[in-house]
Amino acid sequence: MRGVAARLLPGLVLLQLCVNAALAETLEETEALALLQKIAGAARQLSYTGTFVYQHGDQVESSRITHFADSSGEYEKLETLDGPKREVVRNNNDIWTFDAERQAVRHERRQQRKGFPALLPDQLSHLTDFYLVRKGEQERIAGYVVQALVLQPRDDFRYGHKLWADVTTGLLLKARMLDEKNHLIEQFVFTQLTINNGVTRESVRSSLDTHDWKVEPPNTGPKPADTGWMVKTQAPGFKKIMEMKRFKLGSQTPVAHLVYSDGLAAVSVFVEPLPTTRKFQEGLTHQGAVNIYTRPLPDQLVTVLGEVPALTVTQMANSVSPRVP
Repeated sequence: MRGVAARLLPGLVLLQLCVNAALAETLEETEALALLQKIAGAARQLSYTGTFVYQHGDQVESSRITHFADSSGEYEKLETLDGPKREVVRNNNDIWTFDAERQAVRHERRQQRKGFPALLPDQLSHLTDFYLVRKGEQERIAGYVVQALVLQPRDDFRYGHKLWADVTTGLLLKARMLDEKNHLIEQFVFTQLTINNGVTRESVRSSLDTHDWKVEPPNTGPKPADTGWMVKTQAPGFKKIMEMKRFKLGSQTPVAHLVYSDGLAAVSVFVEPLPTTRKFQEGLTHQGAVNIYTRPLPDQLVTVLGEVPALTVTQMANSVSPRVP
């Protein structure tokens, strides 16, 4: 017995050392917030241009982004590199979308959703309440030395994230979302990047010849509205960020749409009249990494979906109810 213990002891000691090393990498809240703030600020305040790849399930897309920032604000151009050519040019909150295939341009105001590398929310103070932030390894991405940060959920209501940021500027060069089994849900990564070198205001202008292109009306979308519905018990950390009424194509009956977010993940709640002419699947279903929970009420149908664990959409769907005046 003593011989068995002697053989096991070195392995147990090594295991304990590894555990201690992992725990030592856990960051204090102030340091974690400072690093996250640096990452969030870099995407807005720096000028950069590069090519990145987006992976979501079997879908892989490549794009080129050019971002210029000065005292007057942010200017950005996003170009698709796969499929039909498309450019999205942003001047602060004004966005112009140039569709080369349809030879059409549309102007609209910026919506709340952000894109890579500006994935982190402006308000970060509550993130550490729901994510344990650990410092990971250093490596090289697109020629830059980056520091990895792991955002580990403190509960079962959200997925984990891993971020790789340039150690000098803080710019986010790679980001992953991981499910509860540590499987990849989605990933952004720069394959080529230049920071603060040669990027000018001229760089973010459209390169397309738009002479004789048609100008489409703005895609205003639904406006904020009181839907009369609420989620009595939303998942911890998720707050309502949007509430509106939508109309399905060819229908004059409004559909209530509420959006909840913890700053990194978003959950959509839809409430519509109970369908009489189409079938629906009650309970939990999946579409790739998106969990969907459908629950019929006496005369309404509740659908909750998002890139969050099944527990989150199930709990929220089961707590949707009319708002009491």
